[in-house]
Amino acid sequence: MTKNKLYLFVLVACFVGYCWLLYTMNKVDEADFSACLFKNVTNIPCPSCGTTRAVAQIAKGHLFSSLLINPFGIIVALIMMVAPTWIIVDLLFNKDSFYRAYKQIELVINKRAVAVFLILLVLLNWYWNIKKGL
Repeated sequence: MTKNKLYLFVLVACFVGYCWLLYTMNKVDEADFSACLFKNVTNIPCPSCGTTRAVAQIAKGHLFSSLLINPFGIIVALIMMVAPTWIIVDLLFNKDSFYRAYKQIELVINKRAVAVFLILLVLLNWYWNIKKGL
């Protein structure tokens, strides 16, 4: 992926994420609200179920409850806060540090041991989502 495509993709994804978060902020407290297609079809939560609610809890300043809902929410919230700022700084100063960091992270994640570890974390999170009845 080229630098420009990556920057555009991340900025658009963050913008859509902000819009989705604003739209759902009043719905996340409703017990029957679920935007997850997987959960709506199978009645089983997916590994990322609860991420929107977790990010909403962070936005409200409730870090611990966010962690209990879904730890992925912290990762998503960090990306949504850091990535656009980093990309804008890169664009303003004609740098490519975000792109280089992305490439380095990609190299690390492509290592078999790291990939297996991350897949296990996702599976454990999925198991936890199912057990807690998310």
